[in-house]
Amino acid sequence: MTTELDPNGTWPDIVPGPLATPSPEFARRRESGPLEPAPMPSGDRVPVAVRYEDVRALLASPTSSRNLRLPGLPRFVSGVGIDDDPDALINQDPPDHTRYRRIMHGTFTPRQIEPWRPRIAKIARELLDGLGDDFDLVEGYALQLPGRVICEMLGVPMDDYEQFVRWTDMFLTTSTATEQARYEGYTEFMAYAAELVAQHRAEPGRDLIDLLIQARDEDDRLSEGELVNTVFSLITAGHETTASMIGRGVFRLLLHPGQWAELVADPALAATAVEEILRFDGPPASAFMRRITEDTDVPGGSLSAGTVVMPNLNAANHDPQAFPDPGRFDIHRFTDHPPNPHVAFGYGPHRCLAASLARVELTEAIRALVMQRPTLRLTISPDAVTWTDGLVYRPVAMPVTIGGRSRGQA
Repeated sequence: MTTELDPNGTWPDIVPGPLATPSPEFARRRESGPLEPAPMPSGDRVPVAVRYEDVRALLASPTSSRNLRLPGLPRFVSGVGIDDDPDALINQDPPDHTRYRRIMHGTFTPRQIEPWRPRIAKIARELLDGLGDDFDLVEGYALQLPGRVICEMLGVPMDDYEQFVRWTDMFLTTSTATEQARYEGYTEFMAYAAELVAQHRAEPGRDLIDLLIQARDEDDRLSEGELVNTVFSLITAGHETTASMIGRGVFRLLLHPGQWAELVADPALAATAVEEILRFDGPPASAFMRRITEDTDVPGGSLSAGTVVMPNLNAANHDPQAFPDPGRFDIHRFTDHPPNPHVAFGYGPHRCLAASLARVELTEAIRALVMQRPTLRLTISPDAVTWTDGLVYRPVAMPVTIGGRSRGQA
């Protein structure tokens, strides 16, 4: 099968199922159209890879380029987007990408991140100590924890926190913000990141920005544009996407009170529970599209040179060929006999550089909750929880209590 873009085709949107479960469309596509086109938020239609093996093959292929800046290519969103910046690590191909990533690699190893675990755990406990019996888990906890962590790690003043939250929300919205508003949010955010880098150059310290300024491969260092983009990416991913995974993960656990009770009894299970949360609910945002630079065969079919394709990570993580009974949420899935590795952090050269940090934050967020709020309950029906409509999909609010009748589902 050869898959071409079909602007005249009528393809349904890929939308989540009930209670933020994966789209039921994925199962049909895996069987009958594993590279079938679907509309992006921009309205452009591109093939969407939904099988685990296809997604991994595309993400690892040397013919899969992140340079989407050529004229006339399909776009993920209308107007300015992350795909437009040539200095962004996610938009580079080898050899530039290889160099950029090699310089940064040592900054984000588990060995570098692990010393932050006690501080992250303390921030989580402090946040919970400041909340009453009834609170909004999204606003009071899920958004606050990664925000405070990334502020401390980057040396960002907490007074600036609300401002970069507004920029992030504006830039990652597809439906409520105009193209001009997204552009303004992006440029203001980048200017802020540039100012942070300049401040750290003038007054060096020991924050993550300082480590990035000092990072080198022999005599090779990051350029100014690369540094600014890295800071921008860390704030964006370190705040919104991690916050979204905390919200989605807690929501999923509260729908399974038996598994929540297991975590309460043994908080050490949090690390493996997080892997299942990442598989089932991650990532909260779409993967980045790829441009095929020469005719390429993947297990699900053939893609001709010039085709722009979207590898869908969430669909891959629910492929029954990779994960038996993928619709079953099971915090023990990765404990004794680990299945195929999930691709919530991507795969191949562009796999998330800060995966270690995200894992630590998610694990400590869940561990603190089950230890300090063991009787946590939703105060509304799960299907009454509303969800964002943008590039990042998470609960808008999640009212919870530590008393009263559980509104979760077994």
